[in-house]
Amino acid sequence: MNATTDLKNVPSGASDMAHIVLTFDNNKLASALYGQFDENLARLEQKLGVDINSRGNQLQIKGSATAAEQARRALDHLYGILQKGGEIAQSDVDGAVRMAIAADDQLTLPTLERKGKVAAAQISTRKRTIYARTLNQDAYMRALERSELVFGIGPAGTGKTYLAVAHAAMMLERGMVERIILSRPAVEAGERLGFLPGDMKEKVDPYLRPLYDALYDMMPADKVERAIAAEVIEIAPLAFMRGRTLAHAAVILDEAQNTTSMQMKMFLTRLGENSRMIITGDPTQIDLPPNTKSGLVEALRILDGVPGAVTVRFNDADVVRHPLVAEIVRAYDRDGKIAQGLGSSES
Repeated sequence: MNATTDLKNVPSGASDMAHIVLTFDNNKLASALYGQFDENLARLEQKLGVDINSRGNQLQIKGSATAAEQARRALDHLYGILQKGGEIAQSDVDGAVRMAIAADDQLTLPTLERKGKVAAAQISTRKRTIYARTLNQDAYMRALERSELVFGIGPAGTGKTYLAVAHAAMMLERGMVERIILSRPAVEAGERLGFLPGDMKEKVDPYLRPLYDALYDMMPADKVERAIAAEVIEIAPLAFMRGRTLAHAAVILDEAQNTTSMQMKMFLTRLGENSRMIITGDPTQIDLPPNTKSGLVEALRILDGVPGAVTVRFNDADVVRHPLVAEIVRAYDRDGKIAQGLGSSES
């Protein structure tokens, strides 16, 4: 049984205050929900400005009506994860809070009532299940389900590459595609690639390591290694895509801001029958030589409005790494805007 909710009477003149009681049917799961020394409850209190007291399998939430309801939604969502056999960490608590707050902006039709639950999109493989932790992650995961060409654009730490690889792994497990192809432009190596020791795989592996990391997180290591050996999973630099038609595959291009216009057009036209293409990148982190146009920036402009192509844009609010990463992204954005302002006034 899911958590049950009772609304208690509040004193007159405090109509905006609420007292919600949640009762959980599984003491073990309730303990996992609260966290060690109730650390998860403390984090919810800090994020939402509510008071939460625990007594066994019962919680009492006190605060403004809005914040108390958001805390209830977040706790209900987290408890649901535990009921499905998952585990929750601090990042999951933060994600549940973000989604619970966002639910206030998602009204159900035709009654326009507030949603009672957090309806977070999810990606499930045999190894783990991932839930959307922000509204833009939710939109991105839903776009991956329904669209053949998806652009995930935004700063580091928003999960755009990780979720793309997770979705590809899920499609492979379910037999929706026959293979996964992961690619990045090896722009940092440039012409020096030939001077690096080892064969081609050893030369390019450092540039593709983030894709390997995401794969190992979603699939058992031995299965990943067997799939790579059998070329069911192919990890290759962008240059290797020329002349191919990529059919029955989940194809991911990461760090796409470092493609040239010609490379991006070449890659986009590789899309074959029953394939999905996911392109991720951050237009503020272009490492191309000066005066070289980014293929990603150009593609976003040219394909704007093209049926079947969906773009999801992330921002600093979607950063799900360490909280300091979001602050770093904001600081660089502010500095960039100041520099642009100075540049325009001098010209």
